[in-house]
Amino acid sequence: MNRKPGVIRRGLAWIFDIAFLSVFFFPITYWYSGMWIMNPSKHLRGIFDPICGVFLFIIFAYLIVMEAYAGWTVGKWILGMKVVDRNGNHIGLRKSIIRNLLRMVDGLPAFNILGVILITSSGKGQRFGDRLAKTYVVKLR
Repeated sequence: MNRKPGVIRRGLAWIFDIAFLSVFFFPITYWYSGMWIMNPSKHLRGIFDPICGVFLFIIFAYLIVMEAYAGWTVGKWILGMKVVDRNGNHIGLRKSIIRNLLRMVDGLPAFNILGVILITSSGKGQRFGDRLAKTYVVKLR
């Protein structure tokens, strides 16, 4: 896998994905709460609210399904990247679930620092989730 994208490119893809999802989340939040962004005092249960749980589920479902069957998310597609297995094929549902659920580990301690360290120190550009799922993010262009 000699076409590995760098951390900045992968980070930009994540920003594009969040922007894409926000197009849907902000109007729903406004409909639900009467405000575009809810601060902790407006949540039903402190910093967590049922709508946040729904959004979190949607984010993980989006990542898992898109990468399993298309090989990319909107952000990766815009920046010409794809998630593949070692043979360059789609990763499938099992590997996508492993890869994406381990984003919680890669995100530690904050701002995806562990993921950034692992990507930059890996000869194959893999974060922890990629290593366990045996997946690779590659540049298409």
